[in-house]
Amino acid sequence: MQGLEVNSLASELDAATAKLAVQPDLTSLVVPLLKGVLYREDDTSQWAALLQLQARVRDYVAVLALDLVVDEAEGYAFLRAQPQDDDSAPKLPRLVRRQPLSFQVSLLLALLRKKLAEFDASGGDTRLILTRSAVVELVRVFLPAGSNESRLIDQIETQLNKIIELGFVRRLKAPAEGASNRAAQEPVYEVRRILKAFVDAQWLADFDQRLAAYQAQLAAPATAELNDE
Repeated sequence: MQGLEVNSLASELDAATAKLAVQPDLTSLVVPLLKGVLYREDDTSQWAALLQLQARVRDYVAVLALDLVVDEAEGYAFLRAQPQDDDSAPKLPRLVRRQPLSFQVSLLLALLRKKLAEFDASGGDTRLILTRSAVVELVRVFLPAGSNESRLIDQIETQLNKIIELGFVRRLKAPAEGASNRAAQEPVYEVRRILKAFVDAQWLADFDQRLAAYQAQLAAPATAELNDE
């Protein structure tokens, strides 16, 4: 009888140990989130672990004055600083760094966000994939006529590299499906859906007004040159 009890206890210990072995580690979730965005498509097991421990992660990062943002439908999660409404309270150091963006990068982000909204409205694929030429055409209409083509492409690539660094765009190895031979020889990019979290619907509602301001700012250097002459 005692042998049966010992065997039963051993089985319970084995089961508990096995359960602990598969239990996701909180640290392995928080550290990557502090570094950047966690995408479901990049690591499905880590994504499943985040959903399982979501409440604990929220409590943990709240101590650091951070909020966890999870979009299960789009498949991404990230941390953002909690708003500090009380001006009298001491300012906390930021763990999530803010990055000022140049006018050109801001314009390209706005155009990509609008393109993503139009893409979603079409009800097609869930992935917006653009060639470099397509990105250049988005920007071209806001530039003075006769802009140097090679210089424009270099500028667009520099801006895209910055946006890739920010995590809003990903460079793909393969060309877009159905691309021509010419398109297959140029870079291809995927607009990541997390861009929707940073450029929201309310921002898009004022998009035309913002673009008018962008066009005026782009035209300003050319006007200044004419006046100087």
